[in-house]
Amino acid sequence: MLVVVRGAGDIATGTIHRLHRCGFKVMGLEVENPSAIRREVSFSEAIYEGVTLIEGVIGRRAKTLEEINKAFERGEVPIVVDRDGVWIERLKPHVVVDGILAKRNLGTSKDMAPITIGLGPGFVAGRDVDIVIETMRGHDLGKLIFSGKAMENTGTPGLIGGVSKERVIYSENSGIFRDGLKIGSQVMKGDILGYIDDTPLLAPIDGVLRGIIRDGFLVKKRFKIGDIDPRREEEKNSFTISDKARALGGSVLEGILYLHCLRGKENGKGYIREIKFRG
Repeated sequence: MLVVVRGAGDIATGTIHRLHRCGFKVMGLEVENPSAIRREVSFSEAIYEGVTLIEGVIGRRAKTLEEINKAFERGEVPIVVDRDGVWIERLKPHVVVDGILAKRNLGTSKDMAPITIGLGPGFVAGRDVDIVIETMRGHDLGKLIFSGKAMENTGTPGLIGGVSKERVIYSENSGIFRDGLKIGSQVMKGDILGYIDDTPLLAPIDGVLRGIIRDGFLVKKRFKIGDIDPRREEEKNSFTISDKARALGGSVLEGILYLHCLRGKENGKGYIREIKFRG
């Protein structure tokens, strides 16, 4: 079963990683210049580096059908530049997942595949996609929505270590980001994290630099470019898939299997074999 995931940032990577480990052929589609900040756990980095390794799974940039197939043969995840979903029409996958998290629908529709899933706000289940998955932290995180929408974006980041909006860093001016610290670095409030042109970017709190935009990226004013985890002892988390990304990946897997089995039953096909025990 071929699954195409639109987007390959850190949240979409949780879905790509889980489906790949469950035996699906998974392919990620990205823009020409991905802006992920949790770059150590984003398959989108393959667009820049050619290849990336995340928790034992290799993502490799592919440009042609031959390169896509070779990646599958090697047990890898092909990552392709395709903003508009051209490869979806060409490959006709069984499943399309929109993991862009743009807070609005950038073109995903139900006619793209037999099963379509959208993560977060911007989609209407039953109209735009078959299933919408709740992405808001809290009791309903990962809930499958079959009619209606996910919760609207509040604009306030989720709590980590008791800290919310203070941990997320936005650019105060436009320009080229340079001389960024390494992800995983311990920082103190007021430390220089990098520069936008000649303007220093300062750490708003103490903690671990969980993510930072790539050097050389052209940022606009109020662009999200960094993330600090206030829990200084959690440095290792900078290099592993987040709890939220894992939860959403599990929900996507549930959604695919649920619709696959449901439609199989509706068509009179058995998907659950009778189990007999000896003894």
